[in-house]
Amino acid sequence: MAYNLKDKLVVAVSSRALFDLEAENEIFEKEGLAAYYKYQLENEDTPLQKGTGFRLIENLLKINNHFPKDERQVEVIVLSKNNAAISLRITKAISKYNLEIIRSGWTSGRDISNYLNAFKVDLFLSASDKDVVNAIQNGVAAAKILPSHADVNHSLGDQVRIAFDGDAVLFSEESELIYKKEGLEAFIEHEKKNANNPLQKGPFAKLLLIIASIQKKFEDERSPIRTALITARNAPTHERVIQTLNVWGVRIDEAFFLGGTDKYEVLEAFGADIFFDDQDVHLDLSSSVVPSAKVIQEKIDEASH
Repeated sequence: MAYNLKDKLVVAVSSRALFDLEAENEIFEKEGLAAYYKYQLENEDTPLQKGTGFRLIENLLKINNHFPKDERQVEVIVLSKNNAAISLRITKAISKYNLEIIRSGWTSGRDISNYLNAFKVDLFLSASDKDVVNAIQNGVAAAKILPSHADVNHSLGDQVRIAFDGDAVLFSEESELIYKKEGLEAFIEHEKKNANNPLQKGPFAKLLLIIASIQKKFEDERSPIRTALITARNAPTHERVIQTLNVWGVRIDEAFFLGGTDKYEVLEAFGADIFFDDQDVHLDLSSSVVPSAKVIQEKIDEASH
């Protein structure tokens, strides 16, 4: 019987999100595809360093250690625009780091997003704006992995720690748009009036629900996943958020309503393996202390420039 990915948490990651391939990407951008392929083939046995997405992937895969092999909860798939001929450098690095990744796809430049639904992907991580937007347009939660200092890419422990922004990430951007267009007072008034009306689901709501379903299989203190909501909201606008999560039946382990103050120190204290946010003002600082990824809102023609 064929292996079913449907009931798993399926994460697809590009090779440049998993490993540090920024120097190689620079060769591609400056010298072209032929020079890039030549370099990769000549350096097939040169070890790759961990990329921004490595820490998350490593710890997600450790969740499977808590289950029998036929009840694995997490599957990771490497999807890359590289061709199969140069895939060996990537697969050798996967083996070197003992990552239990057995599935991969190599499209030789073709749009990766065409294959995300075929693999039942719940989350796609890439270093490419265009690939992320294409994934979002295919209905898959996706984020752009941001460059980070090498020290940030090393796991602090075995528990997966995932931090989310609220508006335009877990929740729809409806309220955030009111803030942007009409200002803080209008936003506060709108949220007070709608405190008992649940927020609409955002692009990462489904991912949070899947994570919550895995968490429910453990006692709280033994769960291999810990989540945090880290938002610029404060009182009284936090009430609508709490009501929404209650309606969804989702447990958020930690919640911080920061009232517009910097997020990065809280993220560092939480020890996030990944932080998802849609605003550069927060990500510029967060990426210096924890692996971070941008949830892109732009249209495809804007993201490709």
